[in-house]
Amino acid sequence: MSDLPLPLPPEHIPAGATTWRTADARRWSAARPARWAHPLISLAVLVAGALWAIVSEPEAACTPARPCDAEWASMSHFALLLITLYWIWRQPRLALLAQVVLAADSLFRLTDPDTVTGTGEWGFLAALAFSTAALAHRLGVIRRQRALAVEAAGPERHPLPPPVGRLARGRFSLLVAVVLLALSGGALWQAGQEIDAYEERAARGGVVSAQVVRVDVRDDDRSPLLVETDDNQRHTVGTDYPEDHPVGSRVALAVDGEWVRLVSEPYDIVGWQLMILAMGLPGLAFLANGLTGRHRSRALDRGPLPVLKVLVREDESGLTCVYAADDPTGERPLLTFHSLYSVDDDDNADADAHSGDPDAVYPDEAEEAEEERMRRDAEQLKALLKGDHGHDSPLREAVLYGAPYHGAEVVLLAPATSPSPEGEIDVERSVSPVRPVGHGSPRPSGGTRRGTTGRRDRRRSLAEIAAGMEPSPAPRSWSADAASRGVGLFLLLVQGGGVWTILDDKPSWWQWLLALLVLPTLVNSIATGLNWRLTADRDGIWVAGPWRVRHIPWDSVTGVRHRPDTVEITVSGGKDVELSPVGFFWLQRKLGRESSALDAAETLRLLADRPDLRPERQAVPAEQGAPLGPVIVVVAAVWAAVVLLLL
Repeated sequence: MSDLPLPLPPEHIPAGATTWRTADARRWSAARPARWAHPLISLAVLVAGALWAIVSEPEAACTPARPCDAEWASMSHFALLLITLYWIWRQPRLALLAQVVLAADSLFRLTDPDTVTGTGEWGFLAALAFSTAALAHRLGVIRRQRALAVEAAGPERHPLPPPVGRLARGRFSLLVAVVLLALSGGALWQAGQEIDAYEERAARGGVVSAQVVRVDVRDDDRSPLLVETDDNQRHTVGTDYPEDHPVGSRVALAVDGEWVRLVSEPYDIVGWQLMILAMGLPGLAFLANGLTGRHRSRALDRGPLPVLKVLVREDESGLTCVYAADDPTGERPLLTFHSLYSVDDDDNADADAHSGDPDAVYPDEAEEAEEERMRRDAEQLKALLKGDHGHDSPLREAVLYGAPYHGAEVVLLAPATSPSPEGEIDVERSVSPVRPVGHGSPRPSGGTRRGTTGRRDRRRSLAEIAAGMEPSPAPRSWSADAASRGVGLFLLLVQGGGVWTILDDKPSWWQWLLALLVLPTLVNSIATGLNWRLTADRDGIWVAGPWRVRHIPWDSVTGVRHRPDTVEITVSGGKDVELSPVGFFWLQRKLGRESSALDAAETLRLLADRPDLRPERQAVPAEQGAPLGPVIVVVAAVWAAVVLLLL
C-alpha cells in the first residue's frame, strides 16, 4: 500500500475549502477541559455531597401534623439528582439546568422554617457549586472548539454534497421513551388513585384518638399496633415505625367502619413511586437523547456549513479518525466518531448497484454502468482472494462538513477505501458524537483488518463481501443474536409490568385505550427481537417474522438494507419486508461485537446479485424458522390471569 494518502478528486472539493493544518489543529486540540472538570470528578463530588446530606439530615417522626405521606417534593428532588448524575456525563447542558433547579430547591429547604434539614445540606450545595463550575468550564471549552474550527474554515460556507440523505436520528430512543414514560404515568395515576381513596374514606369516617395498648415489633413486615379508643373500641393497625408508638402513647386514627389507618402514616405508595422512578428516569434519559440526536442531525441539513480539508482513516473498532491535512503519516489523530454511508432514501434501491457513485446514472447509461460495476467488483474480488488487501486502512484525503467540536455531528466526503479508475467517492455521516482524542474518547488502535474484523458498521462493496465466500450446499441462516434477544427480553419485562399496572386496579377507559395502542406493537417487537430469522436457499429468502414465515423469490428481491436495529428487504410487485428490532446496533458497535443482522443484510445483498454463490438446495421447514407472536400472546394472557389471581 502506498505511503501517500488516497487523493480526493479536485471536482469533489468545494471551492474555497480551507486546509486544516497542524498549527490550527493544535490550537483546536489545546482547547480541552482542565483535569479538575472531568465528569468523573464531578460525579464523585456530587455523590459525596448527596450522601452527606442524607446521613446528616435528622429523621423526623411521623405525626398527624407532619404525616409520612407521598413526599412528592423529596421524591422529585431525588429523581432529578439521579438523572443529573447521568446527564453530567452525556448531556452537560441539561445537567447544568438540572443543577440550577437542585440548588434552588436546596436553598428553599434551608430557608423554609417548616423543613427539617441538617448541616449536610450546605455540603450538598457546595458540591453543586463545584459541579456547576465544572460543567460551565466544559461548555466554555466546547464553544471555544467550535469557534476555532469555524475560524480555521474561513468565511466560505457550502451545502452538504448531493448524495447525502436525511438521517432520522433518535427514533428508537423516542419510541422507548414513549413506552417508559407511559408506564411511569400509569404508575403515577395508580398512586393518585390510592391517595384519593384514602382521603375519601378518611373524610367519610372521621378522625378519633386512641391509646396504644400493645406493640408487636416485626422486622420483616409492618408492625401491628393494638389501640383502644376513648369509647373502649379496639383496633389493630399497622405501622412502619413501631419505635414511635410505645405502649401508653396516643395516636390519631382515620376510621371508616372496619377500615382503620394511622393519620401519621396514611397510605403506602412506595411501590408505585419506585415504579415511577424505575420507568420515568430511563424514559426521560431516552427522551433527552432522542431529541438531542435529532436536533444535531437536522442542524446539518438546515443550511451552508463550514468545510475543512483533512485526512481520515478507520481503525480496527470501526472508528473514523481525523487528522490534519499536513499529517500524511497519520501520527497525530485529532478526533474520532462512528459513521455510516449516507445515501438518499429515494436512491436506496440503486445504492447497491452503483456502490456509492455520486454521479447519476440515466436510463440510457444503465447497461454500460452495470457492466462496468461488475468488472470492477470482479477485479476487487480477485485481488482480495489473492490476499492483496493488507491489514491497514488507507489514509485518505477528505472534506469535513460542519464545525467539529466535542459532541458535534459531521459529514465526511472521501475517496473509497478500494480505489477504482472511476474515482468512486464515499459520503459518510456521523452516527455518534465527535470526540476529540484525549477528551474521553478511545484512541485509534491502528489499521482496519479489512474483510475480518474491520469496518462492520459501514456499507461494504460486493467484492469485499464476497471475499472468501463459496457456494454453500446447505441454506444460509441468520437469527437473533444476544443483543437482539436482550432487547426482546427487556420489552417482554416492560409488557409484563404494563399488564400488572393496568390490572392492579379497575382499569379506566384510557388504560384500555393505551393497552390497545401499545401492546400490539410491543408483541410485534418482542417476537421479532427474540426470534427473527432469515434463511437463504436456492430459490429465495425465507423471512420468519412475528406472525408468519414469508418466502421471497430471488427474482423479486430488488434490495436489502440494514439500518440500525432494522433489516429491510425491498420486493418488486409485492409488499416490502421489515424486521425490527434485530439487535442493539449502537451498543454492539461500542463493544466491538458482530451484528448478525448486519451480516445477514450484507450477505443477502450479495446473493441477490450473484446467483453463482447461492445455496444449492431448498430449505426444509425446520430451517425456515417459525413465528413467535402467537406464543407471546399466550404468555401475555397467562400472565394477565396470574396477575388477576394474585391481586
